[in-house]
Amino acid sequence: MLQPSYSDIQTTHGIDTEQRSRVGYYDGATGLYEFGWARSFHFCRFYKGEAFQAGLARHEHYLAAKMGLRPGMRILDVGCGVGGPAREIARFADVTIIGLNNNDFQIGAARKYTKHAGLDNLVSFVKGDFMKLSEQFGENSFDAVYAIEATVHAPTFEGVYGEIMKVLKPGGVFGVYEWVMTDAWNPSITSHKELANRIEIGNGIPEMRPLDQARLAMRNVGFTIEHEEDLAERPDDIPWYYPLEGDVTKAQTAWDYLTVWRCSWSGKIVTHYGLWFIEQLGVVPKGTWEVGETLKIALDALVEGGRSKLFTPMFLAICRKPTIKN
Repeated sequence: MLQPSYSDIQTTHGIDTEQRSRVGYYDGATGLYEFGWARSFHFCRFYKGEAFQAGLARHEHYLAAKMGLRPGMRILDVGCGVGGPAREIARFADVTIIGLNNNDFQIGAARKYTKHAGLDNLVSFVKGDFMKLSEQFGENSFDAVYAIEATVHAPTFEGVYGEIMKVLKPGGVFGVYEWVMTDAWNPSITSHKELANRIEIGNGIPEMRPLDQARLAMRNVGFTIEHEEDLAERPDDIPWYYPLEGDVTKAQTAWDYLTVWRCSWSGKIVTHYGLWFIEQLGVVPKGTWEVGETLKIALDALVEGGRSKLFTPMFLAICRKPTIKN
């Protein structure tokens, strides 16, 4: 969720001044994600009275259960962030997970948090490019692969899904929570197209694509889709986007009040001026204030997309790589 674009992150590996400034920009973004969304950078469903952290963990458990993860499996987490889901799924399913990320700052944080949790025997992290998985890991290397709101940043769905297909063992499973525009979205309607553009701008996404394009890409690279559903279509009393609305009266627990307040009008004002001030003092990386302003665009666009049901961050697909026939 709310990750820098694939293309922009790739530019941070150079050596010139402008590119080095981008590194600080995304390092600052990571701090903002953790400040506003804990260490699992994704959305989830909520039940009445359910704590924010409990909802995030349940969302991760649901993915692991639908994938049929079992103890001893070797799993790849594509676009792992700072490792929140990897740690939770490793505990839940007793599996070994390698988290892939191409941002040094996030990898460093992920390793620190994982060691502190006593899970570095099960969870590790490597730097890499999810468009070149087969080069890094070799073909038929993993029992399962999952991606949580990360592959939307790929230049094409076919490209990243194709690489995932290659590194899976025959019969292996791929599970994904994908960001897509729903079937109700119509790019020929100006307001619909503008909404997709604001989601792209606010979240650093190269292109928001419709749900049927994700489904087609999975099939085109050879996957069999065993299960699919849009979890945002569930008739929940508490919408997935409620923390972004900034209505503190909707906070499900006292602990979650602060999470919701950060998106309120007063929370936005404090963030606006507070970030600018501490950036001038050098407390946060250069560019943190700028990314904070960009995320405000994302916040409003995601709420609008959720309310109108034109966008979902949780199209779930469970796919299988065919077994080798003799």
